[in-house]
Amino acid sequence: MDSPEIFDRAARRRRRDRAAPSYAAHDFLRAAMLEGIDERLASVKREFRDVLDLGCFDGSFAPPPDAAVTRIDAGAVFAKQVGGTQADEDRLPLEPESFDLVVSAGVLDSVNDVPGALAQIRRALRPDGLFLGAFVGGQSLSQARAAFREAEADRPAARFHPMIDVRSAGDLLVRAGFALPVADGETLTVRYPDLFGLIADLRGMAAGNVLRDRVPLTRRALAAAAQAFADRADPDGRVAERFDLIFLTGWAPSPDQPKPAKRGSATASLASALRR
Repeated sequence: MDSPEIFDRAARRRRRDRAAPSYAAHDFLRAAMLEGIDERLASVKREFRDVLDLGCFDGSFAPPPDAAVTRIDAGAVFAKQVGGTQADEDRLPLEPESFDLVVSAGVLDSVNDVPGALAQIRRALRPDGLFLGAFVGGQSLSQARAAFREAEADRPAARFHPMIDVRSAGDLLVRAGFALPVADGETLTVRYPDLFGLIADLRGMAAGNVLRDRVPLTRRALAAAAQAFADRADPDGRVAERFDLIFLTGWAPSPDQPKPAKRGSATASLASALRR
């Protein structure tokens, strides 16, 4: 039995198509994610021949030298701009063991079946292939969330997506069958003069509300939320909004990878070591 979907797939595609023409003016979060992915990739001393850029947006991810890159995006406009394929991240048209590197930045937080997407990524990797991912999660948008809770205290509505934290992200990697899984996070603070600047950025990066049970936002509620947001400003009149970037690293299992020692195989006890 399929689990219920919380995101509206059609609305998500439309939002990405609308964001595509001016995306470069709002891409700072994904740029930070790609910078983190590049740093992690630089520490891996091996060659990658076939690379998948999953959730490619404008194709700003630069693959390793001499690697062939395949780009997929849920939005038709983004996919067309880079000569890629349009497909949802949890419904991938991929052959098993097609890539030795998969990169995904800025999309997994709004995918209906994240465990399924990760499992498909793992199957698309060759043995000892590498997955590097990043998305917005944790306690992101804490100021805006609080402002809307205050503004709609009498009739709360679903305005923000549920967030995946670092611990849950690591569990998802394990569940998907990745070896040597690592999940870690970085926090980025962006200072906004008002709520409307934040909303413009979220829309511009295709990160608006695409929940299936979303309800229209009234002018009164928006005005109240804007005032509640402004009330949280620092002395300079700007509100410090938080974005938690969650990074994922996982390898497709391979017999050549290092394995943890078997339980009970130690030749010396911890107690003896501490006494010494």
